[in-house]
Amino acid sequence: MSRVAKAPITIPEGVNITQEDGLLSVKGKLGEMTMHVNSSVQISTADNVLTFAPNDVTKKEEKAAWAQAGTARANTANLIKGVTEGWEKKLTLIGVGYRAQAKGKVLNLTLGFSHPVDYKLPEGISVETPSQTEVIVKGIDKQKVGQAAAEIRAFRPPEPYKGKGVRYSDEQVVRKAAKKK
Repeated sequence: MSRVAKAPITIPEGVNITQEDGLLSVKGKLGEMTMHVNSSVQISTADNVLTFAPNDVTKKEEKAAWAQAGTARANTANLIKGVTEGWEKKLTLIGVGYRAQAKGKVLNLTLGFSHPVDYKLPEGISVETPSQTEVIVKGIDKQKVGQAAAEIRAFRPPEPYKGKGVRYSDEQVVRKAAKKK
């Protein structure tokens, strides 16, 4: 039985949630997002509190239904946080001459290649560069923010010998010892 599904979600002020035909819509100050809800999950609202539980299922299907309810609860919490606060990932560029510059919907990266790398941002994602070696990816969709950050990191992942590359700001890179004579 899912412990996640048993935790209710309090709907914050300024967030509207509508549910119809297996679609859950969440609307907040930053935007609107929709999500498909599995047919084995029942979502009920009372006094600005969302509760999740499985529909009436057989004993055999009960475990899977609780798992789906937990997944629906976690995804709904992510949608609510996205439309109220938004999501962000911070990246750090480490290396001599490595720098980033945001130009509208394009992120220009200089990562030690013979050419600059231009990354076109997906729809709904914005990028800030507070300094030349910091990149902040922002958006309301957690999956899109994480995917964009992973694609930027993939241009030059951190290497284990000198630690150069693009890394998440909270990432720990395990360093290897150099070759010994």
